[in-house]
Amino acid sequence: MKVKDCMCNEIAYVNPNCSIEECARLMCNNHIGCVPVCNNEKQIVGLVTDRDILLRTIGCNKDYKNTTVSDIMTCKVCCCEAETDIAEAEKLMSEKQIRRLPVIENNKVIGILTLGDLAANKSVNSESVGCTLENICGCDKTNAE
Repeated sequence: MKVKDCMCNEIAYVNPNCSIEECARLMCNNHIGCVPVCNNEKQIVGLVTDRDILLRTIGCNKDYKNTTVSDIMTCKVCCCEAETDIAEAEKLMSEKQIRRLPVIENNKVIGILTLGDLAANKSVNSESVGCTLENICGCDKTNAE
């Protein structure tokens, strides 16, 4: 199975000059926890998560109305392509400890693959999704009681 068979291809994105307030409203209205930050050519230049807004804006006492997403976004975004095998995408998510993986084609964002997408797809091995989650969270079953 390929990433294109499992990803969400209806994505909302913002430009780097978008305010945190606008970005948060977009996330709220679309019920999403992550937004790619794209330039005018729809090339990804960053990524903003709900956690970024909380920790890098509210937690740092920044003005969410006047701070732009470029001030808080993650700049080095790990991406994959639509033709990437699901197992390879899970491995990448595990290694980088990320829950969301933007999908690009010709350097443009065309979708996002999330841990939720993997878990909801009955064709994806639920055991491998569980292992991916454990790796992302840094869970260590040997210390569990």
